[in-house]
Amino acid sequence: MICPICKIHFKKEIFYGAEIDYCPQCLGLWFGKDELQETKDEKDKDLNWLDIDLWQDEKKFKISKTIRVCPSCSVPLYEVSYGDSGILVNVCNLCQGIWLDRGEFKNIVAYLKRKKQYEVLNNYFKNLIAEGIEIFIGPETFHNELNDFLGILKLLKYKFAVQHPSISKIILMLPR
Repeated sequence: MICPICKIHFKKEIFYGAEIDYCPQCLGLWFGKDELQETKDEKDKDLNWLDIDLWQDEKKFKISKTIRVCPSCSVPLYEVSYGDSGILVNVCNLCQGIWLDRGEFKNIVAYLKRKKQYEVLNNYFKNLIAEGIEIFIGPETFHNELNDFLGILKLLKYKFAVQHPSISKIILMLPR
């Protein structure tokens, strides 16, 4: 495959558990379908439950065609906003591959960490219910959805400790 920017051949690399293609010149990253989510989950296990589905909500799409071409399908890539992060990624509407320019993966993980803190403190129970429902209806496998649910449930301990530090201290002093 060829880099959509530099027009040179990609190299393969294991990147947080997934084999991805990257450009040795511009250091852009090509993720096949679901590989961005897999690498994000491997990079920070506390972010497993927090996913941004670029194709889920058509109303939030901010799409524009680019001159870049999908390295896998050879069709034009589209520039899509990654949630409300302000980060623009290039996606292929055929293979659902994602092209990230240098540094964008790091920016996405940083954005998701900030979003996780906000969601845990402000929308915890809404997210817990949503993850509980996803155990039975997907879109991921039962095992993955259960892990997402348990991950957000684990965050309850942290939320409680932050919001009620004096009660948390008392609980810690109780005999076990």
